[in-house]
Amino acid sequence: MQLKGHAVTAHKTYWLEHAWLGTHVEPGVALEVSPDGRIAAVRTGAPTPPPGAEVLRGLTIPGLANAHSHAFHRALRSTVQVGSGTFWTWRDFMYKVAQNLTPDSYFALARAVYAEMALAGITDVGEFHYVHHAPGGAAYADPNAMGEALIEAAAAAGIRITLLDTAYLSAGFGEPPNPHQLRFSDGTAEAWAQRVSDLKPREHALVGAAIHSVRAVPADQLATVARWAEEHQAPLHVHLSEQTAENEACQAAHGRTPTQLLADHGVLGPRTTGVHNTHLTDADIALLGGTTTSTCMCPTTERDLADGIGPAVRLQQAGSPLSLGSDSHAVIDLFEEARAMELNERLRSRTRGHWTANALLTAATADGHAALGRPDAGRLEPGALADFTTVALDSVRTAGAVPRLGAETAVFAATAADVRHTVVGGRHVVRDGHHTLVPDVPSALASAIAALRS
Repeated sequence: MQLKGHAVTAHKTYWLEHAWLGTHVEPGVALEVSPDGRIAAVRTGAPTPPPGAEVLRGLTIPGLANAHSHAFHRALRSTVQVGSGTFWTWRDFMYKVAQNLTPDSYFALARAVYAEMALAGITDVGEFHYVHHAPGGAAYADPNAMGEALIEAAAAAGIRITLLDTAYLSAGFGEPPNPHQLRFSDGTAEAWAQRVSDLKPREHALVGAAIHSVRAVPADQLATVARWAEEHQAPLHVHLSEQTAENEACQAAHGRTPTQLLADHGVLGPRTTGVHNTHLTDADIALLGGTTTSTCMCPTTERDLADGIGPAVRLQQAGSPLSLGSDSHAVIDLFEEARAMELNERLRSRTRGHWTANALLTAATADGHAALGRPDAGRLEPGALADFTTVALDSVRTAGAVPRLGAETAVFAATAADVRHTVVGGRHVVRDGHHTLVPDVPSALASAIAALRS
């Protein structure tokens, strides 16, 4: 399936009032898009728009990559904020929402959620997908009906997706799935691999793999998932050391940390991304960095669930590239994720300036797309996918910005509400703050969420 409304038939030129080119902001940039939806040329020194060019006022940056998403968690926003609790009490409420999903209701919700992402400047999402089967565990007539619903929803919302189809086989070390988890499980990693192999990539969608966690995939089956990813040259993601309880249970079951367990079974490597990587030992950090395993930080979820602050600075210094995700969608705002990663580190260290704004934007763009299997995205340069977004420099949050400090404005002042345009494959998905394919995103979200609560 193609991205809806994305048949590009001729060269098109965009004139960018200001453009972030990875290291600096350049005024007056003419960007030419070829019919295949890629950037054909980037011409600087264009103080006025060329004839026929589409004008994008503000700061244009590459499209943002949301490297970790659970689309159905969007239905939990605000409802799980009542009272106190932990990740584990939050999980019980999440299970109840998951039980109500069907292929149709998941399509409706995901379409609205992905449209919200487009409004926030996100052009590619990594969907960590584990709700595979009907309640009770019975397969749908199409065993991939739920994954296909997500792929179709991304197309309908006009963004790209990497479907990270997730192996989720047990409730804990040596424990069978609980009743809520039966619809997540394929029984064995081999059965998971057979089902996932029937999912096919298409223009807007890549198929990757995920290990839900070391507690959810038995150790002797980890290599099966890793081998599938290797054979298909696909990205492989895994929730890693998000909770201290997971670390303690892994030590009790295997006498080693989750990171070491993954290393022992061939899971780590340059196509692998550990999500959260919060509670790590020095040896864990060295293993992740030494294998160039990436790290996806999800600061707004990690703070929402009181998970803790991961050692992002040390991970990057060790050689682990950083990306960002909105995870549970307590907030869908990659500017806030980037900002929060720096501000969290400031709180912990009581010093400032751990990353430059350029480095934080790189995590939100190029390195995020690379973690999702798209190294050809996240840059405004010839040959890259023509996916980009424009941030207003005249809103109440960004007014008074110095244009040459646009990266700092985007990271430390702007929010998702300041996105004015989102272009995917050279075509507008969001124009002047309005979604071109989903006319009323708030209503679409409200109706989809209400259906799950009824």
